[in-house]
Amino acid sequence: MKHVSRRNFVKAVAATSALSSVPSSHAFSLSNDEIRVGFVGCGGRAGEHLGVFSKMNGVKIAGLCDPDSGKVAAAKEKFGPNAKGFADLRAMIDDKQIDAVVIAACNHWHCLAAIWAMQAGKDVYVEKPLSHSQWEGKQTIAAARKYNRICQVGTQQRSDPMQAEIKKFLHEEKALGTILSARVNRYGVRESIGLRTSPLTIDPKVDYNLWLGPAQDKPIFRNNLHYDWHWDWNTGSGEMGNWGVHVLDDLRNNVFLDKVTLPKRIFGGGGRVAWKDAGETPNVHFVYFDTGSIPVVIGLTNLPAAPGSNKSPSCPGPGSGYIAYCEGGRYEGQRGRGAAYDKEGKLVKNFSGNSGGTLHQKNFLDAVRKRDRTILNTDVQVGHDSTGWCNLANIAYRTGKSFSIEHAHGVDVKEWKSLVGEMEQLMKAHSLTMENANLKLGPMLTIDPKTEQFIGSDSEQANQMLKREYRAPFVVPETV
Repeated sequence: MKHVSRRNFVKAVAATSALSSVPSSHAFSLSNDEIRVGFVGCGGRAGEHLGVFSKMNGVKIAGLCDPDSGKVAAAKEKFGPNAKGFADLRAMIDDKQIDAVVIAACNHWHCLAAIWAMQAGKDVYVEKPLSHSQWEGKQTIAAARKYNRICQVGTQQRSDPMQAEIKKFLHEEKALGTILSARVNRYGVRESIGLRTSPLTIDPKVDYNLWLGPAQDKPIFRNNLHYDWHWDWNTGSGEMGNWGVHVLDDLRNNVFLDKVTLPKRIFGGGGRVAWKDAGETPNVHFVYFDTGSIPVVIGLTNLPAAPGSNKSPSCPGPGSGYIAYCEGGRYEGQRGRGAAYDKEGKLVKNFSGNSGGTLHQKNFLDAVRKRDRTILNTDVQVGHDSTGWCNLANIAYRTGKSFSIEHAHGVDVKEWKSLVGEMEQLMKAHSLTMENANLKLGPMLTIDPKTEQFIGSDSEQANQMLKREYRAPFVVPETV
């Protein structure tokens, strides 16, 4: 089984099984039945999901899958003593005693695991970011539609009732007037992941072939296998895909009402600054999105305000959230709360929420029972669009060349100029300049939101990054 792709396995049993067809009547009789859930990944985020699902009525923890046998054992002990344990997700999703799958594995596994699960007739809750590259996100949508599966993406703030209040305030009541521009922030301090002189030795409890899955088999020079995969392009999407997707999803939801799927142009830069470690993704990242209507910028950094500090650099608005600048003031939103101010900075209204935790999982189960994807708060298409902003932002950085302040000032947008100026001050606090900090700045890239392809100048290099090279047999299929 370990050397057989999900697609080939389905073909092999097609003559005797309805595995890849529209799911059996069993899957449609769940309105009064127990939903048996399997988990792909048993690490930190999966543990949070297990804590939620295990307390829900009508839910059984039926399967626990992780290439790290130690994590499976720990999850079984805490959440599912009677659950079946698996190392290979293909074995778990082939189990007819499992109805739905929660995917909380590494980013590079999200889409392939979701596609295989839906081909096997399972409904899917998949963690953010939906995709590791833009093309595979489109394939995941295609699988959800072809197999008539419920597929929820884990941007849980979408299930916070506060979001409806915000949209009513900004768009129906127009309490602050027209929205003119927007800024998004994710400022959170992290540390170096280390730089080994010899490759990391993999714990024998980990089936490394299964852990890698679609990723390339490359030596690892960081100190830890788990979690720090976020900062390696082979397996992760950096802070943009880790936290940026949450705050950008909030922006798309509340500022754009999801009417802007992707930006029309994108311009960005950044770098891995101050740390001499094995990480590849930027710990300083700044991007401008031209949406054709409301201009947007995002600033992300994992550096402290100064060496030795444990505080993030100062920035306008919340350190993890967004600002909608309006004719009559501004709205500042973040997870679980928000506040509106008039032009003089006087508080107009506070908003309070619950971050959507628990409600997002319940929303998924409601859709599974009703067989109605239209009630999902983050249907796979919505999750794909929000993840797309992150995928494109990473490409904007990765196509960059040496930073030039003259090139940066080519964008005449107030919020962008302010953001670049703040990044200059942050570099100065770390005894660097924008020019000598090993920062990159990309070209202005143009996107066709309908085809999700780059067009025009510099598009060839950028389009090559829309799809990754997969490691057989862990390949996202061209036809799902």
